[in-house]
Amino acid sequence: MFGNTLFTGFFFGALFAIASCTDDLKVEVLFKPEMCDVKSKQGDTLTMHYTGTLTDGSKFDSSLDRDQAFSFQLGVGQVIKGWDQGLVDMCVGEKRKLTIPPHLGYGDKGAGNVIPGKATLIFEVELINISDAKPATANVFKEIDSNKDNQLSREEVRDFLSDYLKKQMAAADDGDVPSEEMKNMLADHDKLVEEIFQHEDQDKNGYISHAEFSGPKHDEL
Repeated sequence: MFGNTLFTGFFFGALFAIASCTDDLKVEVLFKPEMCDVKSKQGDTLTMHYTGTLTDGSKFDSSLDRDQAFSFQLGVGQVIKGWDQGLVDMCVGEKRKLTIPPHLGYGDKGAGNVIPGKATLIFEVELINISDAKPATANVFKEIDSNKDNQLSREEVRDFLSDYLKKQMAAADDGDVPSEEMKNMLADHDKLVEEIFQHEDQDKNGYISHAEFSGPKHDEL
């Protein structure tokens, strides 16, 4: 979820959720308001605050550090499976703790230098708002495809990822000293590019075509 949930929330955030672990998702309700007229359901747009840690307590991301809540559509694959499953039937103002096994998170490969492979993730989340309106979805393919040839090269993906992480570091720390996790991701972004190509470049020709690209690639009307 880094920033817009790990690696833009849409494209990079769902690339590595492949594993063989059979542990179950654990959901603990930390706080629930007495009044709850509406509960979250599949297809709703949720606005959340969250903090993500590993089992050793090390923090890898937090919307609170950026003072910017995160919005996404529940149940359509915009976030990791642990979120899609663990945030159903939630009230506005409710707080939960999600313990997410690897196969519902970032799988055997992890996410760059920040989340190791086979990592169990712990998220403390607070639901800020529920809406039935779909969030605006950027055409990420178009944003990455700088030369407009309808395919993505390693250089284009590397430039996009580097620019994105630099912006997230500035947002997280108000342009001051970058957070350690963001610095690690930026330093390791070449490895992330290779992981992305391993997953997305189905025909292994060195480019990600429009058809192969699994992220958002259509402008919203």
